[in-house]
Amino acid sequence: MIDLNQYLDPVSLDRPEVEPLKGSAAFSHNVVVNTGNEPVKELGAFAVALLGVPDDRASANHGASHAPDAIRKSLYSFSRMPGKMKITDLGNFKPGASFEDTLAGLRDVIIELLSQDIVPVVFGGTSALMSAIDRALSSRLNDWSLVSVDSRIDFTSEKKAPDSLNWMNDLIYRNGSHLSHLAAIGHQTYLTDQQVVNRFNRRHYDMMRIGEVRAAVHETEPLFRDATAALFDIGSVRQSDAPGTILPSANGFYGEEICLLARYAGLSDNLKIMSLAEVNPDLDNRSQTAHLAAQIIWFFLEGFSQKQYEISYLGDQMNNRFTRYHVTLSDLDGEAIFIKSMITERWWIEVRDAGGRPHYLACSYEDYLMANRDQVPGRWTKALLRYGH
Repeated sequence: MIDLNQYLDPVSLDRPEVEPLKGSAAFSHNVVVNTGNEPVKELGAFAVALLGVPDDRASANHGASHAPDAIRKSLYSFSRMPGKMKITDLGNFKPGASFEDTLAGLRDVIIELLSQDIVPVVFGGTSALMSAIDRALSSRLNDWSLVSVDSRIDFTSEKKAPDSLNWMNDLIYRNGSHLSHLAAIGHQTYLTDQQVVNRFNRRHYDMMRIGEVRAAVHETEPLFRDATAALFDIGSVRQSDAPGTILPSANGFYGEEICLLARYAGLSDNLKIMSLAEVNPDLDNRSQTAHLAAQIIWFFLEGFSQKQYEISYLGDQMNNRFTRYHVTLSDLDGEAIFIKSMITERWWIEVRDAGGRPHYLACSYEDYLMANRDQVPGRWTKALLRYGH
């Protein structure tokens, strides 16, 4: 166990001139804040920990280091979380002497939080910090999966040091990384190298262009439900809604859409860490981007507060919570088994690996309807290939 206070600067915010919500109605009501007078002590009671990271090295997005407090200022102007979920705001991580020192220290903090079953919400800085998240998760899990919400796919065929535009290379190819699956949501074709898309398809990664997401946004929910970590790059939002980033785009998600995706992430049974990156207050317009970033975090927490833990019960065929549907497909030997929760109405497909062990892949009602039309759902096909079929 490490002393987190050695890694953290406590929260320090000026009192806002206008406070729309006060007292028990305010966000701060069910958040325990790390302050200079009351440092971090026991964390065991908390479900979620907020952690700002003011470091924008290994990136051209200079100014992103100012994001944590700008986002926090807006977040504390919002309403409290529903229910009795306990949240702590740990403050900001102290940047290391070098960026590599930051990655090493952030990895240690994340490992400590995960060891106490606390979900870190890492915000501020750039997506280059994903290397620290990879190292933390890979030290604890034999495999983990990621959902990346971004207008671009941050991967390059060039051999170069990891940065905020090629951080996926480090996760995919680093010795010791246990990243097993990646889902890219919201990329825009004219910002994407088609050769990278082809490479990811050969790896059986899930990919949804922004047009595909907008046509059926609910189809992203199963991707979040299966993910261990989720990264939200504010560059995935259109410039009119989020101007404060180094690579804005005229197209992208609307603010309401990105908040819905964040809520899906919060509802996920599997998710162990959420990250929000690339906000640059120096390029912002009247704190518009920081305010939206704070809303993304708020909706993630709101989803988290309504989470239903169901995954551990899927293998229990006697559990009345679920209904199992057996569908015969002409292209497959045997039958497909779909599982529906009678409480949340979420769906899963049972997939067996080469050794016959069952795995439960999140899916949608549309996947079940496809199977009934004798069509193999695409996400199932990719899963079968990943599991060695």
